[in-house]
Amino acid sequence: MKSVSFFLSMVVFAGISSTTLSADVASGQKWYTKGCKSCHGNGTKGAAMHTQDEWDELFADGGAGMIKKHAGTPAEPYFNSDNFKSKSKDIRDFLFEYGSDSGNVPSCG
Repeated sequence: MKSVSFFLSMVVFAGISSTTLSADVASGQKWYTKGCKSCHGNGTKGAAMHTQDEWDELFADGGAGMIKKHAGTPAEPYFNSDNFKSKSKDIRDFLFEYGSDSGNVPSCG
C-alpha cells in the first residue's frame, strides 16, 4: 500500500514540476509584444516569419541562431543579455506555437 501511495505522489509531483519548469506561450507572447513588435510587427506577422522547425533551429543552443541573426542590429545587446537567456524559452514557445506552418493564430493579431 505504501508503494502505491508513493508512486501516486511521485506521478503528481512529476506533473506539477514539469508544468512549472516548462516554458509558457502566454509569457512568450507578452515578451514578444513588449520587445519585438516594434521591429517585426504584431504576433501573427512575427511568428509567421519562420516555420516551427526554423524556430527550433534559431532557438537551439541557447538561442544561438537568434543571437547571430540580430548581430550588428540595435537589438544585439538584448540578445546577448541575461534577460534574453531567461526569457528565450517562453519567446521560443510563442513563436513555435504560431509558426507559419502551425495553423494557429495568436490573439495579439
